[in-house]
Amino acid sequence: MKIDRLIGITMYLLNRNVVSAKELAERFEVSVRTIVRDIGALSIAGIPISSSTGASGGYEILDTFKLNKQITTMEDYFFIITALKGMCSAYDNKKINLTLEKLLTAGHYKDEEQKVFIDFGVVREGGNIPEFVREIEEAIHKKSIVEFDYTDSTGQISHRRVEPLALNYRWYAWYLLAYCTEKNDYRFFKLNRITYLNVTNKSINCEHGNVPELLEKKWSNDTRRYIPMKLLCKAEVRVPVMEYMKGKVVEEYENGDFIIETRGIENERIWFSMLLGFGDSVKVLEPQEVIDMLKEKALQIQNLYRD
Repeated sequence: MKIDRLIGITMYLLNRNVVSAKELAERFEVSVRTIVRDIGALSIAGIPISSSTGASGGYEILDTFKLNKQITTMEDYFFIITALKGMCSAYDNKKINLTLEKLLTAGHYKDEEQKVFIDFGVVREGGNIPEFVREIEEAIHKKSIVEFDYTDSTGQISHRRVEPLALNYRWYAWYLLAYCTEKNDYRFFKLNRITYLNVTNKSINCEHGNVPELLEKKWSNDTRRYIPMKLLCKAEVRVPVMEYMKGKVVEEYENGDFIIETRGIENERIWFSMLLGFGDSVKVLEPQEVIDMLKEKALQIQNLYRD
């Protein structure tokens, strides 16, 4: 539609300096002649567009038209831009990209002025996660029931039929908050444990109240069992231990070795795999159940490679 193209041209020019008619034509997939007519229409509408000739010539919107008063400080403005760019790296949504484009026109923003960069691109990796996010978001918007197969932390697979309420990125992973019709309760589902997702044509008929409050309540009522641990760590693995085990140092020795206290969620593989990966650089002092688990796993590995 012409009106969409006129708005697009205005936004494009607001966020740039001089733009040639050829560049605009390629951008909006029309002829140069059409761009010339559009520029004329914008000028008649009161948009102060100037034109220049020559090799570096083109169209630009006068600075007097660009927003020069901010409802926030420039520091706030840069924080918003940084946050939106980070969100765009993880969340493929055209509306967010459009919002970012609009904000970029609200001030004289330059990429070289950005000093903090946030990239959550890792959450877009891993099979069907981006597709699941889009499908679930649409289901939430349309209030459609979804169903899928779900593998829990113990490896058990079950078929779930749920009423999706919210998507939440937390702890390096996407989670779905939904009302499970089988359990008659609100549950979190980790997206990377979901397979065979299907958005049904059946609608959600009941109201679930304030979703943000429900989300916060569910996280605060974490019923998972946490296993407290005390680890003796060698000095050379201090950085990775503190990075991945998230522990608190409770004792240090002259040679650099140290003891930390940390905890892990029962049946979660990440922290257990990390302990195995550290080998003889990290020794579990307590509890005994974790020591026994490591011994058993080490024996299984040894038997696997035994001639």
